Amino acid sequence: MKEENLPQAPRIRKCPECGSNRLMRDYECAEIVCMGCGFVVAAKLADQGPEWRAFDDEQRAKRARAGAPLTFTIHDKGLSTMIDWHDRDVYGKRLAPGQKAQIYRLRKWQRRIRVSDATERNLAFALSEISKIANNLNLPKSILETASVIYRKAVKERLIRGRSIQGVTAAAIYVACRQCGVARTLDEIAQASTVNKKEVGRSYRFLIKELNYFIPPLKPSQYITKFSNQLTMQGKVEEIAHKILGTAKELKLTSGRGPTGIAAAASYIASVLTGERKTQREIAEIAQVTEVTIRNRYKELVERLEFVIYL
Repeated sequence: MKEENLPQAPRIRKCPECGSNRLMRDYECAEIVCMGCGFVVAAKLADQGPEWRAFDDEQRAKRARAGAPLTFTIHDKGLSTMIDWHDRDVYGKRLAPGQKAQIYRLRKWQRRIRVSDATERNLAFALSEISKIANNLNLPKSILETASVIYRKAVKERLIRGRSIQGVTAAAIYVACRQCGVARTLDEIAQASTVNKKEVGRSYRFLIKELNYFIPPLKPSQYITKFSNQLTMQGKVEEIAHKILGTAKELKLTSGRGPTGIAAAASYIASVLTGERKTQREIAEIAQVTEVTIRNRYKELVERLEFVIYL
């Protein structure tokens, strides 16, 4: 029997001789045998797994011979190859002069072909800009991947024409932050990029409208952790600030109020209650709001929640 006529192992359901469903795999003989009548249902089975064995996750990660995972942060998703400049073969030996010239030409054409058309050039530049903004803001890898996918969708829908690449990349970062629940303001993204806040906001509204994205509204609680980390306050302060916000939300004190202002006021009240006092000016600089805003939100929370604070 030829190999192409052999029955495939996953398709075998029952023994063709006796109709039994009790089939056994014999890994030593590479056969599938019926346990009822002993008929060899399939022979010369090929093992589709690796030729090596691993007994834990660490060994499996070291022995696996796979390339880097696909990523949307590179214009070709990381599938391209690179010819290095060491001019050595796979054994580490130096190449002959004729081979050097040939490798030089291959390297040059590989670099040209890697970014072949205008769309790939646009993606290569824009994705590098997204990476720069994400690094400046210390954003996680998930935000970087999400922003890259958003920009790719904008390129696919031909929404980039007539707009600056820097403005659309900054807007994609802001959309990704809003979708993933990471508290970043337009001012912060504008400072990390080379465009102003007005341009980022205009591009953001354009992407939301054209791509039909649903952006959840920002919650004040998303800023509490950020403010606590930047002000180096204890975890107890953050916990009390979250409780203050929860109570204020039940009393509907957060409706119609800016999330950064009321979060800054809750952080200020919590710092005073725990004795880890921070000034309103320090919190205002971190929250990028005015001291008057923090003072007004602070008075509202203290009066309605009936706090007793000794200044």
